[in-house]
Amino acid sequence: MKKALISFAISLVLGFGLGYLVFDVIMGNSSDSGKAPQTAQAVSKEKAADDSSKPKETAATSSANDDNILNKKGCLGCHSVEALNIKGGAVGPDLSQAFVNVEGKHGKPIEEFLKQPTSAVMSGVIGKNPLTEEEEKQVLDLLKQASEK
Repeated sequence: MKKALISFAISLVLGFGLGYLVFDVIMGNSSDSGKAPQTAQAVSKEKAADDSSKPKETAATSSANDDNILNKKGCLGCHSVEALNIKGGAVGPDLSQAFVNVEGKHGKPIEEFLKQPTSAVMSGVIGKNPLTEEEEKQVLDLLKQASEK
């Protein structure tokens, strides 16, 4: 019984240690140590405060609020859009150039990819939570805006 408890305790410590190492140190979050992670909304507020006199920048950062389609559909759990200063997850690729790069990577235009993705991960994600026509238009508009920066 004692051996089982000791083994469990050691496994627990190793598991948390490896989790910290992989997700915080290796995934690049250690450069932000001491800072709380920023959500897209926080980035939007900071950017709007910094650039309130610049209409072009305000338009670009206004897309990074709670009404942003990428926030609504959960895309920012894995992806970010650095061109628009939209912070998100680090697991998926940055979507700044997705509007122009998807066809070359996945063999179909982005409009078709959003309906029927060719990647296994995105097939599962979009299959469980498909985009309406209006949502697809919003995603395409946002990604086009990012690709033009």
